[in-house]
Amino acid sequence: MKGIKSIVLGAGMAIATMLSCSTGGKTQLTESGLTPAAFDTTINNKPVKLFTLKNKSGMEVCITNFGGRVVSLTVPDKDGKPTDVVLGYDNIRQYADSVNSPSDYGSTVGRYANRIDKGHLHVNGKDYQLPQNNFGHCLHGGPSGWMYQVYDAEQPNDTTLVMRLMSPDGDNNFPGTVKTTATYKVLSNNTLDITFEATTDKETVVNMTNHSYFNLNGDPSKEGTNMVLYVNADNFTPADDTYMTTGEIKPVEGTPMDFRKPHAISETINDTTYQQIKNATGYDHNWCLNTYKNGKGDDTKVCASLYSPVTGILLEMFTNEPGVQVYTGNFQGTGIACKHGVKYPKHVSVCLESQKYPDSPNKKDWPSPYLKPGERYYSHVAYRFGIKK
Repeated sequence: MKGIKSIVLGAGMAIATMLSCSTGGKTQLTESGLTPAAFDTTINNKPVKLFTLKNKSGMEVCITNFGGRVVSLTVPDKDGKPTDVVLGYDNIRQYADSVNSPSDYGSTVGRYANRIDKGHLHVNGKDYQLPQNNFGHCLHGGPSGWMYQVYDAEQPNDTTLVMRLMSPDGDNNFPGTVKTTATYKVLSNNTLDITFEATTDKETVVNMTNHSYFNLNGDPSKEGTNMVLYVNADNFTPADDTYMTTGEIKPVEGTPMDFRKPHAISETINDTTYQQIKNATGYDHNWCLNTYKNGKGDDTKVCASLYSPVTGILLEMFTNEPGVQVYTGNFQGTGIACKHGVKYPKHVSVCLESQKYPDSPNKKDWPSPYLKPGERYYSHVAYRFGIKK
């Protein structure tokens, strides 16, 4: 190691960046082609590194504890070729620079994933004004949400990473000191299994998710609308042109929102005669999952899936949450060079984010996101990869 320099990036973060690192004169690479040394640094005086999880079935998941981000996820394609199926950057500098390369790639999102209308929050008889960082709304916990914080990380074995974070009372104006644990596991059947847990000392709202951008085609330089999507949902929550839910729950029947029978995204994503597609220039909506009934989600049943006819890779999703946000990379195409220098085009990927419905704190009839002292928040999502038979 020849040296370290300290750089101040967006949102006031200070990052100490390694100028050059090698081991025995040879750079170490992961299966996905990442250089772990490019993530070995400190941010705001907390250590950051790249953790690698593996199983014996050809799955590798690389995660940085900066934002709890999945940096790469490699699984075999139909020919056994290792294929990285998530988007991201290949260095910590770009992840940390919220000004020049802003992203939520692969992040562990909190305190509240998705949007809260106009940043207005009412908890236990009090009103709170949250940051309005997206079209006048609070998105993903605000501009310095958990995706831009450093989690304390521990890797007890080759297949498990445990990350912890303490969010103080008043963090982005949210009430309550929240202690959260995110556990990422690689299972033997090529599943990335994720659990989010949290407690609070004051009533608050919690809604966590993983924000990986999936491209199963093996070539993220091309758009991914050929991928086949399935969503096990009879209804969805419409949104206005600021991406805020209207409070309605509408049936998908007879609309481009109907993915109960799997079909290529390209078949409906350009139907701008449908206002919801026009508003978002694609899909950026919450579906009300059929796997959630009577206040409980069945995480043993497939709630959504994604399939690439190019690689044969099939992703199946399971969750105990009531909703899934499907986002088709409508804001991609920025021209920013990302992992391995690739510039991602618009509609290159699909996000499948388990969640409470957007703006649930202001929609009293929707599944509740409130967490009180003495209660435990528990959210589970699993992404199982295989080859379609």
